[in-house]
Amino acid sequence: DDKQDYYGPAFKSRDKHTNSKYPENDHEDNNKKEPPPDVPNFGLSGALSKDAKAGNTYKGVVLKFQEPPEARAPNTQWRLYVFKGGNDQIVDTLHISKQSAYLIGRNAEICDVPLAHGSASSQHAVLQYRALPHPDTGKLNCRPY
Repeated sequence: DDKQDYYGPAFKSRDKHTNSKYPENDHEDNNKKEPPPDVPNFGLSGALSKDAKAGNTYKGVVLKFQEPPEARAPNTQWRLYVFKGGNDQIVDTLHISKQSAYLIGRNAEICDVPLAHGSASSQHAVLQYRALPHPDTGKLNCRPY
């Protein structure tokens, strides 16, 4: 059984999956499963919003929101009343019916309603008006969302 060939003694196959003469050169690993094939991911990556030419930038800052296609400026008057402290005194009145969206946050350069509170982020919230059809009449009704 120990026959000699030109390169040295011939060896017996140690395992039924190894067919080569030299097992150290055999890179086939039958215990590993092949990884699943790559599946296309059609989810939103945010790459377009980071692009200054095609993205959603305002004054050089990338905005974290995009207006929906049904965004409209309201045709009714809306207001925000600002109160401070525990009293019922109105500090300020904000008329929020002149544009379709209002950005609220700490970054005063880009926000329509600046907040001076440490717990608020630079782009904390958006008040968005949308024109959607009324369920009964079908007429477009512009409301905050």
